[in-house]
Amino acid sequence: MSLIITDDCINCDVCEPECPNAAISQGEEIYVINPNLCTECVGHYDEPQCQQVCPVDCIPLDENNVESKEQLLAKYKALTGKA
Repeated sequence: MSLIITDDCINCDVCEPECPNAAISQGEEIYVINPNLCTECVGHYDEPQCQQVCPVDCIPLDENNVESKEQLLAKYKALTGKA
């Protein structure tokens, strides 16, 4: 599943540059994650980088966008063009 940024976000700007898929962007009030681009860093890293750098722990799994590791890997391959 993709990740989501909660209302606890303090707009510290550290998560956006860490995302290898450019899935994080500034929303109207807080940062947001595009579920079509989020792979939880599958294919890039062992753990989601945004979660690793977030100082307020406001990036949980998005229960509304459930995906298996296989689906996340397929999305990674589609986004990067890697086989």
